[in-house]
Amino acid sequence: MRLYLAALIALLAAPAQALPPATPQGDGYAVLIISRERLEVATPCEIGLYLQDQLAGRLHQGQSVSFNLPPGEVSLRLTTLGSDRCQPGLSAPDSQKISLSAGEVRRYRIALSTAGLQLIAAPSSQ
Repeated sequence: MRLYLAALIALLAAPAQALPPATPQGDGYAVLIISRERLEVATPCEIGLYLQDQLAGRLHQGQSVSFNLPPGEVSLRLTTLGSDRCQPGLSAPDSQKISLSAGEVRRYRIALSTAGLQLIAAPSSQ
């Protein structure tokens, strides 16, 4: 018991070490939020979101997904997933490139155009 008490007193009496300054959470990363509005894309098919050609998310109507990503350029691609009627065909859909900065929050929503599925900037919810 005395040894424990002596160690505790020594710890409390030691000079405080300088700690590195606290950094805001998310510093060094960007937040990317992608949503699929209920009426924007009128298909019952799931939409697959590919980041750097890797399936990173699946969205049904009314869902959204967010990612903490390092700053820089990211390649995004959207395609329908599911049964035969949901398959996009033989050609791979075009990808979009988005440049992200550290600390930035970017919001996009999925839309359907004559060229296929695409991301369009969504207004900030602040």
